[in-house]
Amino acid sequence: MSATGSRYPNGDPNAPLNPVGAKNTDSCLPLHRKGEVVHTYTCEGPAAGNIPFRWIYGSSIAAKNRDPRVQVMQYNEDTYLMRENVCVHWEAPFTYLLFGNRGALLIDTGATAEAKWYPLRVTVDAIVSRWCAIRGRKDVPLTVVMTSGEDMAQNQGLTQFVGRPNTTLAPQPLAAMKQFYKLEASWPAGVGKIDLGDRVIEVIPTPGTHKDGVSFYDPYTDLLFTGDLIFPGKVNVSNDRDYVASLQRLVEWNKTRPVKWVMGGHIEMQFVPGKAYPRFATYKPYERLLQMEPAVLADALSSAQEVQGKQMMLVRPDFMLLNGVSPDQKTTVFPAGVPNINAPRPF
Repeated sequence: MSATGSRYPNGDPNAPLNPVGAKNTDSCLPLHRKGEVVHTYTCEGPAAGNIPFRWIYGSSIAAKNRDPRVQVMQYNEDTYLMRENVCVHWEAPFTYLLFGNRGALLIDTGATAEAKWYPLRVTVDAIVSRWCAIRGRKDVPLTVVMTSGEDMAQNQGLTQFVGRPNTTLAPQPLAAMKQFYKLEASWPAGVGKIDLGDRVIEVIPTPGTHKDGVSFYDPYTDLLFTGDLIFPGKVNVSNDRDYVASLQRLVEWNKTRPVKWVMGGHIEMQFVPGKAYPRFATYKPYERLLQMEPAVLADALSSAQEVQGKQMMLVRPDFMLLNGVSPDQKTTVFPAGVPNINAPRPF
């Protein structure tokens, strides 16, 4: 039993047989399974997961890059993080693949339609096949959604999944998308749901950078997938009123929903605070981490309120807001109290 009196569905993390620091999850599979393996997605705190190594950061000469076109990182047994090669597309967008007992969910589809250069479907199919083999399944239904159907850096790979068997594609037009999530009567205040089989993903309308923007929350891992709304990079605000309102909803929503990390759609910031790589850069050896602490939501809200109604660029340690200005805008105003240092030159 846990401290709150509920049972641990997959073992007691305080049992003496566990090494110090171990945290039980449902990642243990029976040695000799009989039939399909079913997981329990209810646990105290976020399910264990790890981002064990750094993301591939490209090459100074993109044409000579030989890194994988899609980098895959297994966060845990039912959660995968993927990134498009920065030399295939400079924005190097992230996509996320989540599994439940009765379905899989692909969040975003990257910036390149051509499978020759960006084999997203081939990669997803390989992960699905491996997952099904481990879980004793022949197949699993796949739903493909996007944090914004308008975002050219996140919707291009969708064409690779057209005609894929046992696959549902979220529609891109705003009205159809609202209907798909059953939000036509409650947009943007409502919350939709996608049930993957005991792992229910929440769909939160978050327009502001795009009028059809949504974020996805996974109560199993406590990860919040925000796409372009907030990420470690240059956030281009298209409607500052919607942007502030979306962040206000997320901050209020976070009071009753624990968030381990905010997972955006890109990385543009460097590991030194307040500094970003320029657009079209294909070599980013000093990138910041992808994952952001949940406190970034409140920081983004106060920053959004500061730029609302103004054409300006605002620099924060972990992101930049650009409201009504060019994505190449520069500023000499640096956040107070933050050390203004430059990353070392890579060569």
